[in-house]
Amino acid sequence: MTSARKRIWGWMFFDLAQQPYATLGLTFVFAPYFAQVAARRFEAQGAAPEAAAAQAQSLWGAGQTLAGLLIALTAPLLGAYADASGRKLPWIAGLSAIYLGCASSLWFLTPDGAHLLPVLVLFWLGFVAGEAALNINNAQLPALAPASEIGRISGSGAALGYWGGVLSLLVVLLFLAENDAGRTLLGRPPALGLDPEEREGTRSVGPFIALWFALSILPFALWVRDAPTRARRPSLREVASGLRDTIRDIGRRPSLGSFLLGSMLYRDGLGALYAFGGIYAALVLGWDIVKIGIFGLVAAVAAAIVTWAGGLADRRLGPKPVIVASCWALLAVCSVMIGVSRETLFGLPLPQGSVLPDTLFYLCGVAIGGAGGTLYSASRSLMVRHTDPARAGEAFGLFALSGRATAFLAPALVTAATAITGSTRMGLVPVILLFLVGLGLLRWTDPQGDRAR
Repeated sequence: MTSARKRIWGWMFFDLAQQPYATLGLTFVFAPYFAQVAARRFEAQGAAPEAAAAQAQSLWGAGQTLAGLLIALTAPLLGAYADASGRKLPWIAGLSAIYLGCASSLWFLTPDGAHLLPVLVLFWLGFVAGEAALNINNAQLPALAPASEIGRISGSGAALGYWGGVLSLLVVLLFLAENDAGRTLLGRPPALGLDPEEREGTRSVGPFIALWFALSILPFALWVRDAPTRARRPSLREVASGLRDTIRDIGRRPSLGSFLLGSMLYRDGLGALYAFGGIYAALVLGWDIVKIGIFGLVAAVAAAIVTWAGGLADRRLGPKPVIVASCWALLAVCSVMIGVSRETLFGLPLPQGSVLPDTLFYLCGVAIGGAGGTLYSASRSLMVRHTDPARAGEAFGLFALSGRATAFLAPALVTAATAITGSTRMGLVPVILLFLVGLGLLRWTDPQGDRAR
């Protein structure tokens, strides 16, 4: 019999296993590398440098948009089916297999961009599979401990994940990812005889993510078990009918409804910052992969420390005040990112070679990591306060739906604003509106939730 303590640790290790896909893939290594490869390919086809950069950002945003729509359409149904079947682990195993294959495929994005679109599709397919598996794993949170401890466990799990992001990013920067001169952070060529001319060090981030996941998931596989209930195969009609009833019931639960709507918007804004932060650094500030990786390392350390502290604040104050404070911090980040370029600060010219833009963006990384991690952890905790443990998969499916129903909105707005203005910086203006409206909707959310009513 697995002890409750081991089960909690196994559950938290899932965050550790999955985090590098976001840290290394979505934000700090693969995304800016993809942007550079795409921009060079578009420029080689005749686009001006600024236009090529905008096209690269738009292409990445289109992939994120479609992935968000797919998650939104499938998450509630998958969660409800997992609840009704009495088994969650087989779903996590199947989705993890897709995740592993897609992560490994990132190796095939060569510097000439020959496989640009297939790799883009596979990257976002792996992202969808990982998000779906994470959603089903989150549905086990209400049953792990008493309600008073959920915030601490959620924060500790997220913090463990971010420490995984720190360690994985450090390994990649020291030994694998090369800059334009073909050197890693240690000033040496990539390890294992990888060819820097072909960017094999940076491309190896995909197989590295897959290997990290396969090893880190072992405690989860050993210590986490489904509840001892009889497995069954419900019909899709039965599952869909129950899900429809739950969705209708949201209209009679103003606290849950306002939370789902508010989190739908502020999590969409956070996703945009994660997805476009590294791309912004590459295209606006001209940072190379290693410099962006250092930025990511700073952000990941901040995320690990602040998210753990946020879990303690959640246990003491409740999740809602933590969410509000995190959103205001991220609003400040958006304002700085829009106002800073290599040449100017909020319209004022900077001396040539000024390090102020780099310093400010490093501070933005600290805020994105710390506030973003805390926002995710506290939102997961507040959802538990609105969740019936017997239908947790369905509830967290709706939570995923609220986080992805408009997941197309932020990247679509960023893509449109970038295309209209021709400016990577101004493309982030819509993200400010998403945070503001999300905060406004939280006014009707009960800090204690409505589960006990």
